[in-house]
Amino acid sequence: MAIYAAFAALVIGAAAFFSVTSASGGSDIRANLTLIAPAGPGGGWDTFQRESQQAMRANKLVNNVQVVNIPGAAGTIALGKLTTMGGQPNKLMVSGTGLVAGVAQLDAPVDHGDATPIARVVEEYDVVVVKADSPYRTLDDLVTAWKQDPAKVSWTGGGTFDQLVSTDLALKAGIDPGALTYIPKSGGGEATTALLNGTAVAATSGYMDMADQIEAGRLRALGLAAPQRLPGVDIPTLTEQGYETTLANWRMVVAPPGITAKQKSDIVDLVTATVATPEWKSAQQRNRWTPVFLTGPELDSWLAQEEKRIAALVEELK
Repeated sequence: MAIYAAFAALVIGAAAFFSVTSASGGSDIRANLTLIAPAGPGGGWDTFQRESQQAMRANKLVNNVQVVNIPGAAGTIALGKLTTMGGQPNKLMVSGTGLVAGVAQLDAPVDHGDATPIARVVEEYDVVVVKADSPYRTLDDLVTAWKQDPAKVSWTGGGTFDQLVSTDLALKAGIDPGALTYIPKSGGGEATTALLNGTAVAATSGYMDMADQIEAGRLRALGLAAPQRLPGVDIPTLTEQGYETTLANWRMVVAPPGITAKQKSDIVDLVTATVATPEWKSAQQRNRWTPVFLTGPELDSWLAQEEKRIAALVEELK
């Protein structure tokens, strides 16, 4: 908590505060809108917001819309900032599995109950990969070696969510998660480098982070942490290989606290209109996102269950 507080004070007190507060004048979401990405440019959260921005602009859903990045502490810095924007419906942030995990892992002073969940929109899935010349040609080969000597089979990944997937796979394979040797990296590119230079034996990372290297023959895909195979992707799921790991990396839109029921309804309408655009549907295909739109009381119920499930996995990491 002390580390979180110090880091939060440094980041929130800096330029991010001014860029967000000055991003839009007034509270009419169709006139001015700020989309907050709780990470730096180029990652999954940033991509989600920039695709949203493009869809809104192309279809004139909002007159002025901009994206602001507030990185740090697995997204919890941005979530903390959002909770101080009470009653401002024209500030929308994207959240996801990794942020829920970050709240639990860092013991953050805020969680999604301090914001206003609007809609779950899409989800994507991790892939388990090894080097192309790895002796582990199948998932069973990898798991067998992992069981025999957990310390020898080191794992890597590009973020907290990736570590959750490898932790869940350990549990489903009957391996003590405490014996997991995990080398965290800041993204799929760094995780790929760790595999190629032999720093790590296996990795879990977003499929799109690894797709180019898989297609180029540098990495071998052993399984997808998805409930079913992705269209056009010939990679078996972990479940069909006997390991029921289907942890989804979902994306959800959240608003500040203290907005009115009418304002929340207007935001839901805007997000619904955005995901119905041709630009958004194209983005879903490019990014291999699976649509899982959900809002209302069903969203609240689902989120509560998901927070419990992720918190339980995070406990296995401690």
